[in-house]
Amino acid sequence: MTREEKQDLVNELSEKFQSHNAFYITDASTMSVAKINDFRRLCFNRGMEYKVYKNTLIRKALDTLGGDTAEMDEALKGQSGILFSKESGNAPAKLLKDFYKQQNYSKTAVPKPALKGAYIDSGVYVGVNQLEMLSTIKGKQELLGEIIGLLQSPAKNVISALSSGGSKLAGILKTLSEKEEVAG
Repeated sequence: MTREEKQDLVNELSEKFQSHNAFYITDASTMSVAKINDFRRLCFNRGMEYKVYKNTLIRKALDTLGGDTAEMDEALKGQSGILFSKESGNAPAKLLKDFYKQQNYSKTAVPKPALKGAYIDSGVYVGVNQLEMLSTIKGKQELLGEIIGLLQSPAKNVISALSSGGSKLAGILKTLSEKEEVAG
């Protein structure tokens, strides 16, 4: 591969890093071609992309992100494939867990492709032990939805109380006005 081809790959990878809010670095070594194809098919069906790159090219592309990605160096050992997602940061983790279930991995075996590291909205997560936490992390859209729901909740309660208690309120006002008429 020529120097220009390598630079083109680094540029392509940098653009993908910029356009995807989450990417996971995995190790798919020792996986059969059939299993890798099954994994890629699952990725495609869920709107994600999986591609294998050389670690040196990944490192150069990570340097273009601007943030501190030094922690990712630990994940850049051995074979590395990158799982790109434009969706929420937890979508690739859920995909990996679903793939493990499909492949019937035992609890003692290290499932492949194994998570080596993840980059989500400038946050760096390294190690296979992060997968469970990453699968439960909420994306921006989910958090915004929850916040809007919480903000709307008190207003909905007031409106609901007023509309359901409207007849009661009218009855109370009528009783009070009748008392005033009798007293006056």
